Amino acid sequence: MIDTQTLFSLAGRTAVITGGASGLGLAITECMVAAGAHVVVLGSRTPAQAAVSLAVFGEQVSFCQFDVCDTDRAPQMAEQIIAEHGPVSILVNNAGNHCKKPIEEMTVADYTRVLDLHLVGAFALTKAFVPHMKANGRGSIIFQASMTSYIGQPNVCGYATAKAGYLGLVHTLTAECAASGVRVNAIAPGWIDTPMFHQATDNDPERLGKIMSRIPMKKTGLPIDIGMAAVFLSSDAAQYISGVCLPVDGGALIGF
Repeated sequence: MIDTQTLFSLAGRTAVITGGASGLGLAITECMVAAGAHVVVLGSRTPAQAAVSLAVFGEQVSFCQFDVCDTDRAPQMAEQIIAEHGPVSILVNNAGNHCKKPIEEMTVADYTRVLDLHLVGAFALTKAFVPHMKANGRGSIIFQASMTSYIGQPNVCGYATAKAGYLGLVHTLTAECAASGVRVNAIAPGWIDTPMFHQATDNDPERLGKIMSRIPMKKTGLPIDIGMAAVFLSSDAAQYISGVCLPVDGGALIGF
């Protein structure tokens, strides 16, 4: 008989999550911990700031201050984590933020900064961990994609470029790494009930109406929906899944 509890368990595994102390990253941390993983959160905030949201997890979560844009330091950070916490089998590239400007107002520096944070930084950290995962014959790498990986949204051209770029990384890295036991996937969150969502929609009923009209399930998602998708893709239950981007969006991508 199939033991589904074991298939979905992450017990004994170490996961590295960028931006895992807040927002959807925190939800991924919480779900990974609940599945039994030890989580190493990387973030640019200070340890004291991170402790506010991470202290509840006790020794199951560790924090390292790291700016993902500091790409030259990525190999050193990977080596430090492996030395302190043992083999890393899960990497979630989640760090990032928006730069909301129309193209007329976005400078080349703005655009480059967004790409460095989302795309180049994720590439550098992934590059640092891939040889280690290949040597161990097991790994799950997840990129936090977006609806803007697929659809046009105004005023976020840098963000959309980076998120679309994740799809290329997922496809290419799958072709390069799958034979070594390293799976590479992405998650594309839809509209999720977060403070950022409310900030964007609470005083804009027209925008909220437009969003809800294209979601067949007629509701927003919860942060835990993203966290559990990450657990699934990292678990043995997804052992034959690589090269995909999983929309967690209530059907929004196909909404009429």
